[in-house]
Amino acid sequence: MTTSFKLPLKKGSVIVGKWKHGHYRVERLLGEGANGKVILVSKDWQWYALKIGQDAVDLQSEINALKALASTSMARDSYLKDVDDWVTPQGKELPFYTMRYVKGLDMSAYLTQHGEDWFPLLGLNLLRSLGELHQAGWIFGDLKLENIIVGQYGDVELIDFGGATQIGKGVKQFTEIYDRGYWNCGSRTADAQYDLFSFAVLCLQLFAPRKLHQLSKELLPQNRSIEELMELAKETPQLAPYLKWLEQAFSGSFKHGKEAASAWRMLAHQRRSLAKSKKTPRWLKVMIAISLISLGISASLYVLDYAGLLK
Repeated sequence: MTTSFKLPLKKGSVIVGKWKHGHYRVERLLGEGANGKVILVSKDWQWYALKIGQDAVDLQSEINALKALASTSMARDSYLKDVDDWVTPQGKELPFYTMRYVKGLDMSAYLTQHGEDWFPLLGLNLLRSLGELHQAGWIFGDLKLENIIVGQYGDVELIDFGGATQIGKGVKQFTEIYDRGYWNCGSRTADAQYDLFSFAVLCLQLFAPRKLHQLSKELLPQNRSIEELMELAKETPQLAPYLKWLEQAFSGSFKHGKEAASAWRMLAHQRRSLAKSKKTPRWLKVMIAISLISLGISASLYVLDYAGLLK
């Protein structure tokens, strides 16, 4: 979904806050949604994500979510950095806010570049971020690959809070393929389970994007279901260790993001333990080493004997 307004912004242009006078240098467009555009900006050698829109009321809801997130005990650093208005060269006043930004890649590109072994950590970090938001009484709402950035060491950042909705209210903004209502799996009332359903679909989007797209287009609306999504998950080798978790997320069995993150962490730990157990046992390594040494000695003796040096 794109916005209906254009901005006279090019790389190198500067957005100046009307009230606080912050100067932000435009680097590039990160994305856009129904109520604004997200722009990568720099200020004092720091990177920020700047969200600018037409409606102050719409942005205020996002700002409230970011403030609530900053108040949680788990928040490492405040997402929200600045709130102000910008007067365009044409004299139009537009509201904006800035939040922290981690330079990185989307999850799909990150896994392609660094390897699928990073998937358990990325999933855990994303679930922790969602858990913090749920703890603050909000859901992210429009969870999708385009709204997630992964940093150098697997840090995960949510970059557009346009769909952030207070728990109990109607979801403000969503993308159909990630929406549980689209799959006939629940309402569009904001609760933690809504985000976790989207997370499960995101897993399919990472490893089976074409099949997921095809499934969404071929099925009649009344035939979309959890069963269809789980069948696709079972056909996706990378998701085999997570099938039970995905079924719980699709069915809304987790109470909140923290519980889902805990279950995910246990799965990741089991996978690491299993991988370690499959490594060559120490005793076998010793036996192999002894065999190689013996083979080397035998070969040396053979060479010496052949050269007549042992006679």
